[in-house]
Amino acid sequence: MSDSIKRVPFDVESYSRRSCTGSCFICAIVNGNPDQPEEIVYDDSEHIAFLARFAALPGYVLVAPKNHIQHVVRDLTEDQFVAVMRVVRRVALALEASVPCERTYLLSLGSQQGNAHLHWHVAALPPGVPYEQQQYHALMAENGVVERTPEDAAALAAKMRRALGT
Repeated sequence: MSDSIKRVPFDVESYSRRSCTGSCFICAIVNGNPDQPEEIVYDDSEHIAFLARFAALPGYVLVAPKNHIQHVVRDLTEDQFVAVMRVVRRVALALEASVPCERTYLLSLGSQQGNAHLHWHVAALPPGVPYEQQQYHALMAENGVVERTPEDAAALAAKMRRALGT
């Protein structure tokens, strides 16, 4: 990965255990749980977007419907799907305006076994990352997560909120 990105090791085993046995972290964020003090970048009556706590790239945001929906296709009406994709696009454009970005990755990940709440990953690939370290490699926390301070996260979230006009 790019030499300018400072990474720290990530405990995948503990994360997996928590994801499969703990309560829904997105619902906790939506409900304002103080144990989930994520930096919110977008919030409307139906959707929320926040900086990923375990960011594999410097610009990494999760976008989700506020309702605990689990399946990307069959649990959304077409209008609901289009509405959340509009939010994903707005957040992606704000991310691109806030961090250096060669490419923006959009993925809907999760599993019935863990992290079941429907969400999209919006991640900015920095310029200059060697091809072999792009795509899935760049997104895998097993390769370490970005080291950032709470102040760094707050500054990025504020920059994104300004770009979003919120």
